[in-house]
Amino acid sequence: MDTWQATARSSPASKGKDEGVAMKVYKGWIVAFAEAVLLSGAVMGAPAQTKDLTVDELVAKVIAARGGIEKIRGIQAQRVTGTISFGPGADGPFAVELKRPGKMRMEMTFQGMSMVRSYDGKSAGWANNPFIGKKDVEPMTEVDLKNIGEESDFDGPLVDYKAKGNEIKLVGKDTVEGKEAWRLQLTTKNGDARSYLFDAQTFLLLKWEGKRKGPDGSEFAVESFFRDYRELNGLKFAFEIDSDRPGQPGEQKILVDKIELNPTIDDARFGKPALPAAPPSAPPPSN
Repeated sequence: MDTWQATARSSPASKGKDEGVAMKVYKGWIVAFAEAVLLSGAVMGAPAQTKDLTVDELVAKVIAARGGIEKIRGIQAQRVTGTISFGPGADGPFAVELKRPGKMRMEMTFQGMSMVRSYDGKSAGWANNPFIGKKDVEPMTEVDLKNIGEESDFDGPLVDYKAKGNEIKLVGKDTVEGKEAWRLQLTTKNGDARSYLFDAQTFLLLKWEGKRKGPDGSEFAVESFFRDYRELNGLKFAFEIDSDRPGQPGEQKILVDKIELNPTIDDARFGKPALPAAPPSAPPPSN
């Protein structure tokens, strides 16, 4: 899950902080939330595991813990709303809509400005980012389309991972915040590597680790922790995702307020979005 850039380390009153927040918004909340939606669902009561596992055995247990392949694929659409925070006094609402096959729309509002990203599930995507001066909605770049294609994978990277060109290695046991966990390393067909750590008792996702590229092309390590699991229609979802850069101050926190399964969502929502409404202008001075 992406988090923020290193630039967001200035004082609250400084221009530097606003620029840092812009970088966070641009790459921060999008994949973090998408991974939570696609990977964190699970059913209570998965049996404890004591023997060593093969890669396919672990993947099968994770999918079974989420509710099984039929239940996973039974979700045709999903809407999630909540709040994303970059620190005290720096937060705003977000909404994410997903629909098969591969459609996705994300919106967030922060400091009176709104950012929208949409993808039609085929080959076209659009985005604006007023936080870095891009107020108009523009077609996504080839790199953006590659990334959002992964983010909008409704079933997540583990389901049918071989057919998707993903390679998986089971590294072994590890510990996450005092809990024993299985560490799984996944490399996508594009060569991007990341690690997933699953609770050895419940097979819930506890942690994600990986690297992301900033707007200047530099790479940085990121990690996300999944907390506050709640049950919804037989599945469990993480309602809190905390992300940071290891060894760096600051944290991005996503708090989910509501998850709707199989809501009615018009396909037009995933086309080119209209520009977010401008804030009302100030009334003329009275005489």
